[in-house]
Amino acid sequence: MTASTSFSWSHTVSRIFATRTAAALLLVLAASTLLAACGGSGPQTVRGADAVSMISTRTVIDVRTPGEYAAGHIAGAINIDVEASDFATRIATLDKGAPYLVYCQSGRRSAIAARTMTDAGFSDVADGGGMDDLIAAGAPVQ
Repeated sequence: MTASTSFSWSHTVSRIFATRTAAALLLVLAASTLLAACGGSGPQTVRGADAVSMISTRTVIDVRTPGEYAAGHIAGAINIDVEASDFATRIATLDKGAPYLVYCQSGRRSAIAARTMTDAGFSDVADGGGMDDLIAAGAPVQ
């Protein structure tokens, strides 16, 4: 083996290693970007006292029907019915960077609303579950 052959072999190995390393780094970067774009973390799920402690620091959204809301709701909550045809339009008017706590009667609709908001680009949405659990944990009612 001559010196030039040895150099050529060494150079080839270095190029292969550099190419594979670059490809691996690009793959990791692409996967990270996809996870971030998909909102990989989703909404928080909080219950009881943890949810009640968030009421004073978040916009609280009651996602039940207007009739349910009128019969009683968490003090200071706004009503945006998750099952209404204008839900997406109404949440589109909200600040996507602000913190929100959503709740309903049992937790089913609040989970749907929290996921819908997160999918729409909201960065800080907490699913507080059902109103009865919030009241039992000390949430003020209006």
